Amino acid sequence: MANSYLLEVGVEEMPAHVVTPSIKQLHKRVADYLKEERISFDRIKEYATPRRMALLIDGLADKQPDIDESVKGPAKKIAQDADGNWTKAAIGFTRGQGATVDDIEFKDVKGVEYVFVEKHIAGKPVAEVLKGLPDVITSMTFPTLMKWGYNNLQFIRPIRWLVSLLNDQVVPFKILDVEAGRTTRGHRFLGHDVELSQATDYEDALHDQFVIADQAKRKQIITDQIDAIVKKNDWVIDKDADLLEEVNNLVEWPTAFAGSFDLKYLVLPDEVLITSMKDNQRFFYLRDHEGKLLPHFIAVRNGNSEYLDNVIKGNERVLVPRLEDAKFFFEEDQKISIDQYVERLKRVSFHDKISSMYDKMQRVAVIARLIGKRLGLNDTELADLDRAAHIYKFDLTTQMVGEFAELQGIMGEIYAKTFGEKDDVAVAIREHYMPISAEGELPQTKIGAILAIADKLDSIMSFFAVGMIPSGSNDPYALRRQAFGIVRIINDRNWHLPLMGMQAAVIEAFDQAGLKPDFDLTANQGEVRAFFLDRIKQLFAGEKLRHDIVDTVTDTQGVDIANVIEAAQAIDSHKDDADFKGAVEALTRVLRIAKKGKFGAEMPTVNPDLFVNPSEQQLYDAVADVKKQFADRTVAENFTALRGLAPVISAYFDENMIMDKDEAIRQNRLAQLTILARLAAVVGNLNVLIVK
Repeated sequence: MANSYLLEVGVEEMPAHVVTPSIKQLHKRVADYLKEERISFDRIKEYATPRRMALLIDGLADKQPDIDESVKGPAKKIAQDADGNWTKAAIGFTRGQGATVDDIEFKDVKGVEYVFVEKHIAGKPVAEVLKGLPDVITSMTFPTLMKWGYNNLQFIRPIRWLVSLLNDQVVPFKILDVEAGRTTRGHRFLGHDVELSQATDYEDALHDQFVIADQAKRKQIITDQIDAIVKKNDWVIDKDADLLEEVNNLVEWPTAFAGSFDLKYLVLPDEVLITSMKDNQRFFYLRDHEGKLLPHFIAVRNGNSEYLDNVIKGNERVLVPRLEDAKFFFEEDQKISIDQYVERLKRVSFHDKISSMYDKMQRVAVIARLIGKRLGLNDTELADLDRAAHIYKFDLTTQMVGEFAELQGIMGEIYAKTFGEKDDVAVAIREHYMPISAEGELPQTKIGAILAIADKLDSIMSFFAVGMIPSGSNDPYALRRQAFGIVRIINDRNWHLPLMGMQAAVIEAFDQAGLKPDFDLTANQGEVRAFFLDRIKQLFAGEKLRHDIVDTVTDTQGVDIANVIEAAQAIDSHKDDADFKGAVEALTRVLRIAKKGKFGAEMPTVNPDLFVNPSEQQLYDAVADVKKQFADRTVAENFTALRGLAPVISAYFDENMIMDKDEAIRQNRLAQLTILARLAAVVGNLNVLIVK
């Protein structure tokens, strides 16, 4: 018989952002538990509101399947003594299997007789298995946890009721002092408690008590209500998906409505109005067909349409103080110059172990100029970059950002334009925060991208210099995200920036600029290198590159991110070529033997007068041709050129004994191979690459 089982965990209102992940987690944990317990089922339907997580499991088996198994014990010679008596080993084995020595059978296994016991394990009824769900529920994890009463259990919010209903029968269990039953609770204000006759009555029974338990249906109702209001008023709305998800997880019985605010607040920048409505009040903002913001909003109440006029007025009243504050801050902020705001940054700490925010900007200006020159910016671009770098944090001391922290950078751009700064400078102030998440939008301007890299690089170098290095899940200053942001920006623009080489250049540039940080920037440079390589690996993981390819290209001394990425793409795109295996094997043979040469950092020289065989001259000429254009070609082009040397390399090894008895000839040949090996290092460590 196929059964239906309802599990509901009723709690105090959960934070909106926790609702969806929590029901997904409960679904997975219960599904995994049933599979481990060998209970089959057809499907699991999720239900979630701010006050409940519920699962309706259909097609649940009556019981676990029976198990018949033959259990192997000790060898016969161990199980019986010379007189044929059962030993302690045999007796202990059978007792452990719930049997006796009378149940023993002997079976031949590869010419040796062993003790076997045939076991029949009857499957437990599904109701008995379901009684283990309290452990599944209480093992759930959440970003924040609560205790209540005198209990030690921690959960997202206090558990107030439990439903555990198999068809029409309660499966009893208990969590703390809450016993599972068949009673669920309706809407906190509009509904009542309701007893469920059957597990499958759940959704309809709650609907009668003003709860839309199905989150997808609830979201569609909200969408339809909003669309109806927008259509009626001929408005345009951007239904922000994140806001819609949040609102959906705040209500059980949604009713959308429109509200308004005074036209005078439209003098505020759109970003300020949107933040006041969306982030602070969870209102949907509206535009006309020309894209202009309207003095109206749409909100969703957790209830029906009764007394809706009062609800509308209440929401309008709540919004007005926010807008009034924003208008005051906006007007007051413009009474002070950018230079005055920058001066205030001397009293704003970046971190107490590092420096003030003002000092950070001085360092970033030096790093940004260094990067700008390496990337070939012209004088005008360098001047704009320098101006942006010297003021880009100024909005942190404005009243607007002090009240609306989420507008940092955005207000910087707005105020910079208001104060007459060039557009490139203003945009860079906003873009330097980008990307603000792992997959967030990247800077669109060259100056903004450079400033973003410089700001993030300074943060990483500074925190590492004072020993504040992320470990495990501990990364309070989001250094991993910042490093990954640098990797993504460089990958997006294909900029060649050897970050490890730049650390020394940065320190030298600081000295030249008269900057003397109170920390040692030479500290933990190896850790910084490894940190960036891990972020490159993170990028490759998203592209699902083979592990050996990733290991090949990241086994490198320098960290020119663009080169590493290009090398990985070059290997990946040619790994299935017919000549790939032979070419890589030829190059790796060069790498292995070249290690025997003891040459310094300088590129060794080769003396053609010491050549004995024609293949030496042929390799010499071929490598010279590759070297001639090496600096002007991409990594992919150089890899192709190196692969083309495979026949010449093979001929060279066929004709020459590298470790010749003559010291001069031996060193000359090792020098040849060392030069080639160092050229091949542009791709990475090919010895790691797996070729088939």
